[in-house]
Amino acid sequence: MANTGIEALKGSWDHVDDDNFDEFMKELGVGWTIRMAAKAVKPHLIINENNGKWAIKSESTFKTVFYEFTPGVEFDETTPDGRQVKTTITFEGNKWTSTTIDKNGKRSIVTRYVDDNGQQMIEMECGSVKARRWYKRVQ
Repeated sequence: MANTGIEALKGSWDHVDDDNFDEFMKELGVGWTIRMAAKAVKPHLIINENNGKWAIKSESTFKTVFYEFTPGVEFDETTPDGRQVKTTITFEGNKWTSTTIDKNGKRSIVTRYVDDNGQQMIEMECGSVKARRWYKRVQ
């Protein structure tokens, strides 16, 4: 497994912590019940790639979500909270940037990368709200 650039995101990851995640979900328009459930779970992520097609699977006791994509190509996605969005994921250097737009035109940006401590950092932004989540690699 490569450990540099975007390739470093491949593998299995367990949720460690987050910061301001509830406010981010609220800004997206996610209802209270789903926000409370989302805050209670600790997702496990699996990221892989095969011949230029990437896949991410998020597993938790609440829900399992899987999608495949080709970098730079817009696709339809159903988010874990049930929203229907148009998503485009691009890679630049060691960062994976996912831009989503929902049916009401609300835009969010999620950036993933492996930080200097070897953790997957996920930075999220919607409107003026910013949040973060951290994941550790599962060996």
